[in-house]
Amino acid sequence: MGGPSAEREVSLSSGRECVAALREAGYEVVEVDAGRDLAIQLSEISPDVVFNALHGRWGEDGCVQGILEWMRIPYTHSGVLASALAMDKEKTKAAYRAAGLPVADSVLADKVEVATRHVMAPPYVVKPHNEGSSVGVYIVNEAANSPPQLSDDMPQTVMVETFVPGRELTTTVMGDRALTVTDILTDGWYDYHAKYAAGGSRHVVPADIPQEIFDACMKYALRAHQVLGCRGVSRTDFRWDEARGLDGLILLETNTQPGLTPTSLSPEQAQAVGMSFPELCRWMVEDASCDR
Repeated sequence: MGGPSAEREVSLSSGRECVAALREAGYEVVEVDAGRDLAIQLSEISPDVVFNALHGRWGEDGCVQGILEWMRIPYTHSGVLASALAMDKEKTKAAYRAAGLPVADSVLADKVEVATRHVMAPPYVVKPHNEGSSVGVYIVNEAANSPPQLSDDMPQTVMVETFVPGRELTTTVMGDRALTVTDILTDGWYDYHAKYAAGGSRHVVPADIPQEIFDACMKYALRAHQVLGCRGVSRTDFRWDEARGLDGLILLETNTQPGLTPTSLSPEQAQAVGMSFPELCRWMVEDASCDR
């Protein structure tokens, strides 16, 4: 848990929840705040399984997974390749396209250029191409006269993506099974605050949407999980423009380390299909392995 990424605080929150759930499920749990001495710590602890509650770079992009493969310690969630692929939003889109899954048009651009001119016609979204949790997301509205002023902590290369209007939907996949669909209702953009603050958003589970769209989310999420080579639990996010029907449903990204906090979507979906949080964490531990 923890680690050095921009999503450290979310990871610490996820970790605390998972520790409590795993202990309730009967496991002996050692908490590790992942730092540069992680391999030494793991060698000293010699765990049966590593429950990976890290988010963002280093913990979610294949780096920690590589350490665990090298040390031959079974671990949860996706392996090296799927983690690295899913963390890179542009490469994820290439995999989606190859599988016939619908995505929004986008380009990678230098952040200086993005802050200097409109690199595509507004409305569009600017975001890091290798971070999650809505860290550093800018929406440029159709009426915007000037390009966005990006913060200094944005990476040198960013993704500029056509803005897709409509509803925010998401589906969790657990192994070879899509669980359900959540409709995420907020007063504005589903940003970092809306995701993690109590009351920041309202989740309708299962989503009250046409059956055709519900079924498509389930099918697309499972396909995305398979195409990227994910293991364990993943969650795929969608935008749906109701005015366009099925043509208005697009995939945004697949999260290989979905949040496991009190307001998180995947535990809610597991609960909706009859699985408690400790049972979900137990399933992840029993699913853990090397060579993922």
